[in-house]
Amino acid sequence: MDMRRVIVGLFPLIGFVGGAGSVAADQLVLNSYGGPYEEIIRSRIIEPFEAETGIRVVYDAVGSSSQDYAKIKATGGKPGFDVVVMTATQALQGCKDGLLEELPSDVIKELAHLSSRLADAAGPCGAVHEVQYMSLLYRTDHIEGVPSSWSLLLDPALSRRVILPTFQNVMAVNLLQVMSVMNGGGLVDNLDPGFAAMAAIARQSIGFEQSSALLESYIKDGSVWAMPFWNGRAQLLVDSGAPVEYVRPSEGTIPLIATLSVPVGAENKEAAYRFIDFFLRKSSQEAWVAGYRVGSARTDIDVPDELRDRQITEAELDQLHLPDLSVMAERMPEWSQRWDRDVVPAAR
Repeated sequence: MDMRRVIVGLFPLIGFVGGAGSVAADQLVLNSYGGPYEEIIRSRIIEPFEAETGIRVVYDAVGSSSQDYAKIKATGGKPGFDVVVMTATQALQGCKDGLLEELPSDVIKELAHLSSRLADAAGPCGAVHEVQYMSLLYRTDHIEGVPSSWSLLLDPALSRRVILPTFQNVMAVNLLQVMSVMNGGGLVDNLDPGFAAMAAIARQSIGFEQSSALLESYIKDGSVWAMPFWNGRAQLLVDSGAPVEYVRPSEGTIPLIATLSVPVGAENKEAAYRFIDFFLRKSSQEAWVAGYRVGSARTDIDVPDELRDRQITEAELDQLHLPDLSVMAERMPEWSQRWDRDVVPAAR
């Protein structure tokens, strides 16, 4: 996924020139997504945050969330940013590795308003700021009717009309897990059926892309007719008037629990906690859900009527596939190597 480095100054930036190398010590760096995410977070979160606190926010591109965690690990928890947007899997791994701070609930008071089940899933080092799920996105002008199965991606009629995320995008991992369960395997154990199915999909795909912005460009221009995609981003495409729709297939899907975390070597932890607290606020979560078309870990927010039936509620979690995120974090390196060995060459 596209990522951005968000520089949040404790005071107005004076004489700021150039990229991250010129960031002063009293400023705060937050890694966050690019593309539509950047546009929406500026208007829904950053601008109100700036108006209330006087803190200035500047974006600077970096890498994917997995690459950012790799940087956190490589630098011993001093990656040069103070808040990072990742997934619950990485937040759990960072806690285990001692590279992310346990978030203080006495300082970040809005943590108390999050669903305990989702908060527990992310662990003490991750603040859940949004919830999505992997949907099946398709072109309504090329797919007849409403598809009900992930098997659509294996339909011979879609040969060279499918695209896949790279393994660095957790969506690839989730699709691997769903395909594994569909074919008699498990979510974290016995993934052989999943790897075999993913190789089959790769053989009729046009290849792989890492960022959501690039993935969606293929279905927008019609070169791709179906692909996995996060439901929030899928809803934005629907809202734009593109000839697309998305579904939760009958075989189920996996939720994306997105988190905000603070590396142990962050230089501006107090400001980092303040930003997280603001993002989790009821009004901020309502603005974020309405703007980015995602779900929230708060159960007390007002959700627009047109989104209510397309979101995951806490009560629906039992209807989804919920892999053990701690086990996932441990096995991701092994799965990545196998993906490169068994899935990527099948697309060539």
